Amino acid sequence: MEIKNPFLFFVFSIFSIIFSLVRSGDVEALLELKATIDPSNVLNWKITTDICTWQGVKECNMKGRVTKLVVENLNLNGTLDENALNQLDQLRVLSFKGNSISGQIPNITGLFNLKSLFLNNNNFSGKFPATVTVLHRIKVLVLAGNNLSGEIPPSLTKLSRLYVLYLEDNQFTGEIPPLNQPSLKFFNVSVNQFSGEIPNTLVLSRFNESSFAGNVNLCGPQLHNCPSTSPSYPINPENVSHHKISKKLIIIIVSVITGILLLCILMSIFVVCVRKRRRKSKDGKSKGVEAGGGGGEEGTSGGGGGDGRDGNNGGKEGAFSWDQGSGGLGTLVFCGPGDQQMNYSLEDLLKASAETLGRGIMGSTYKAVMESGYIVTVKRLRDSRFPRLEEFRRHVEIIGRLRHPNLVPLRAYFQAKEERLLVYDYFPNGSLFSLIDGTRANSGSKPLHWTSCLKIAEDVATGLLHIHQSPGLTHGNLKSSNVLLGSDFESCLTDYGLMPFRNPDSPEESGASSLFYRAPECRDIRRPVTHQADVYSFGVLLLELLTGKTPFQDLVQEHGSDIPRWVGSVREEETESGDEPASEEKLGALLNVAMACVSLVPENRPMMKDVLRMIRDARAEAQGSSNSSDHSPGRWSDTVQSLPRDEHLSI
Repeated sequence: MEIKNPFLFFVFSIFSIIFSLVRSGDVEALLELKATIDPSNVLNWKITTDICTWQGVKECNMKGRVTKLVVENLNLNGTLDENALNQLDQLRVLSFKGNSISGQIPNITGLFNLKSLFLNNNNFSGKFPATVTVLHRIKVLVLAGNNLSGEIPPSLTKLSRLYVLYLEDNQFTGEIPPLNQPSLKFFNVSVNQFSGEIPNTLVLSRFNESSFAGNVNLCGPQLHNCPSTSPSYPINPENVSHHKISKKLIIIIVSVITGILLLCILMSIFVVCVRKRRRKSKDGKSKGVEAGGGGGEEGTSGGGGGDGRDGNNGGKEGAFSWDQGSGGLGTLVFCGPGDQQMNYSLEDLLKASAETLGRGIMGSTYKAVMESGYIVTVKRLRDSRFPRLEEFRRHVEIIGRLRHPNLVPLRAYFQAKEERLLVYDYFPNGSLFSLIDGTRANSGSKPLHWTSCLKIAEDVATGLLHIHQSPGLTHGNLKSSNVLLGSDFESCLTDYGLMPFRNPDSPEESGASSLFYRAPECRDIRRPVTHQADVYSFGVLLLELLTGKTPFQDLVQEHGSDIPRWVGSVREEETESGDEPASEEKLGALLNVAMACVSLVPENRPMMKDVLRMIRDARAEAQGSSNSSDHSPGRWSDTVQSLPRDEHLSI
């Protein structure tokens, strides 16, 4: 064959050789790694095939270098080859989770691009891998469930981008470093042998008891076991004597002040009693009427003060003596058996500092930070339609019994007169609305990647189906702001089952976007919400995921049968061109589900169990046909925008 242009042929040959050498570098490194951890030949890695199609190679860059290696739960054993591992210097994500790899974690300073490292649930031993602390791009470090020991190096505080740190279920000793990186959102060092006091940093104070439990010699406000502080200076007999004198003086002063206060209280009670007797003799009031007055005061102190419906009960106290178990009237009632172990009370809740998270048709939502540092979310219902406390209690306890990984659990409730509080777990990672809105704000209205759409859709559908399987329950207010992101970025539904508390006579205060999530037959707030209406809302949520656009307009009425064309045009305009061709089929599967859900005829909409089956089928097909990312739970976070775009997790 005649070569028409020898120069171009020469250039092409040089580039081919360079490209093959670059690729072969990772090939050799992976094969060396396989030789030490895969004696059973589980990994089907063949030099004759493209490295980017190898099992566990989830992503390659434009030059064919491996950037994401995820080999999990394959019963790999042996030890990691340090030299082979450090040759993979383009890795962003490395996971050996759920294997039986042993030995020390090697020096991995060559992985200078690494952002996420998952070595949990193996048999690693030795000390904490101090070399990790020089990898300044590290955001996720998960070493839980191993046999690691020794102290945690103070240099861990230098990882300014650290977002997740899980070290639980090891044998670490010494003190916990004073971690104070603002980026740290997920943290767990439970079940180790740490000692000393938990550092009093702003960041560590955000985490509750579960992050530190199981360390016998560890103390701190989170564990409620802080010892009394002792003097830091040397103790001598003179100091001891002086200390005893000071202590006696303090006791005397406190006793005097206490006596004066008790005297003032007794005198106040005496004055009140005298005034009551005078009032009774003057007005001729009966004891029953006096009891009725007490009921009105209770409603005011409870924060109700609304229309005073319970204050006009003809002097009957029965309206307030509803059964809250052993807690008695006006206490915080915990819903589940495990929830009763929560180390906070109504008094702790009322003394907590509150930050408003949002206001909606059901009431206001607050982030409550207690003095112990424990954080919960409190929803304060307004304009409740239930005049009877017993009816409210029965319905809330039905909601409180729901437990599912994709539902935000209702932990406790409180009611007194017009005051009704619901207590949920606090989710610091924000809502799905924030994720979509953050993506839109940070990247020019770019929709979420289709792998993220699939995972979110499955999570939401799973949670919604669990609600529908509880007799008589619907969500009633499904929208992206009522989908929160959990610790593993799983989607969890909140505000479910609350629509029966909505007062139909109150003015509609939700935004237009909330209105258009609702099925057409339920736009009137007086109409009860059905399972079919929830399915419609789910369909609108899917369209929001696929387009990155909040439904400020009625999608069905405006686009009708042209919704598929509209979704396609939005993604074509607003998604990077290189990603879309491979995902058209997957997006099409989700789009078909959404179109079925937003049918204007309720009877034509599928049931949630069928919706979930279709989504799982689409996701299973995507997992089997794509190597672009890892689809296991918690691994779609490439699109998570809780951090700035250049700082988000690359998992």
